[in-house]
Amino acid sequence: MDFQLTDEQGLLRDTTRDLLSRTYDPESRIKVIGSDLGWSREVWSQLADTGILGLGFDPEEAGQIEIMVVLAEAGRRLAPEPILHAALAPGALIAEQGTDAQKEQLDDVAAGQRLLAFAHLEPGHRKPTTAVTTRAVRQGDSWTLTGRKNPVLAGDCADALVVSAALPDGGTGLFLVDGGSENTSIARHRFRTFDGQRGAQVDLDGAAAEPLGDAVDASGAISGALVRIQSALCAEAVGAMEEALRLTTDYLKSRKQFGVTLNKFQALTQRAADMYVSLEMARSMSLYAAMSIADGNLDPLIASRAKVQIGRSGRHIAQESIQMHGGIGVTAEYPVSHYAARLTAIEHTLGTSGDHMHNLIDHLGEYDLARL
Repeated sequence: MDFQLTDEQGLLRDTTRDLLSRTYDPESRIKVIGSDLGWSREVWSQLADTGILGLGFDPEEAGQIEIMVVLAEAGRRLAPEPILHAALAPGALIAEQGTDAQKEQLDDVAAGQRLLAFAHLEPGHRKPTTAVTTRAVRQGDSWTLTGRKNPVLAGDCADALVVSAALPDGGTGLFLVDGGSENTSIARHRFRTFDGQRGAQVDLDGAAAEPLGDAVDASGAISGALVRIQSALCAEAVGAMEEALRLTTDYLKSRKQFGVTLNKFQALTQRAADMYVSLEMARSMSLYAAMSIADGNLDPLIASRAKVQIGRSGRHIAQESIQMHGGIGVTAEYPVSHYAARLTAIEHTLGTSGDHMHNLIDHLGEYDLARL
C-alpha cells in the first residue's frame, strides 16, 4: 500500500518525532514513569505548544490521519503522556456532543491546562460495547450517576470525566462529572498498569452530573469514539513495532557469537524478515482504519479488522524481539522489554485479537456471498 503524507502531516510527524526523541531515552523514560504522576508535565506543555493536544477537536483542521501520525511517534518513543486518553478521545466527544458552553473548556484542554478522561469501560467488558450498568437518575433539572467504571485510563489525574450511563428511558447517555478532590461522591482507586500507564477505578455514588449536550441516547457517538480510540491505539502499536524491530536488527548486526555477528546466521535473518512482514501487515491495517475513519466510515468492524492484525503482529514482534535478544531482552534496563509490555497492553485494550475475531465471525452473515 502506497500512502504519502501531505506536507503538513509530514511536518507534524517530524515535529512530534523531534520533540519526543529529545525528551525520552530509555533511562529518562524509566525515571519519568517511576514518578508519582507517571508522565512529564513539561512534555505535556510542549505537546500543547505544538497543537497536538487539540487534534480532532475541529475535524476540518485535523482528523484521524493526523492523530495516527502523532500516536505512531508516541509509540516509537514509548511516550507515557496520556495524549489519547486525557485529551484527544474525551475532547473529541465534547466537541461532537457538547453545548457551546461545554466546548469552551476545550481551549484549556488543548493548552494542556485541563485533563479529561473517558469513563466508559466497566468490569466484565471484554470488548467494545455501548451498553453500561452505570445508571443516570434525573431529579428535576439535575442528574446524578451511580456505578463503577474500570479501567479509566488517565482517570487518576483527570479534572473532569466524560461518563457514559444508562438513561431512564433507555439508551446510553454521556455526562460531564467534576473530577475535583472536593467531589466526595466520587471515589478513585488509582493504579499503575504493567506497561507503566496510569489509570483508576472510578466509583460513582450519586455523583452530580451534567448531560453532555442534550440528555439523549449517545450510543452512536460512543461507538464512534471507541472506533477512533482503537484506530489510534493501532497507530501507536505500529510505532512501537517499528522501534522494536529496529532494536532487534541492530542487535543482530552488533552481537557476536562464534566469532561472527548474529546477522550472519540465516535462520535469524529469516526470522527478522518475518518480523518485517508482520510490521507491514500491521501498518497496512492501521492505515486502512485511519483512512476509513477520515472518510467518515465509523463501522466498528473496521476497528475489529485492524485490531486483529495489530494484536497478532504485535505479539509476534514482541516475542521474537525478546527471543533474539536473549536474556537481556527481558531486563527492565533494556528497552525491548518495555516495547513488549506496551504492545501486550494495547492488544488487551478494548478487546484482544481473539475477541475481535469472534466479533468478525458473528457478522459474517451480514455479507452477501460471492457466487461464481
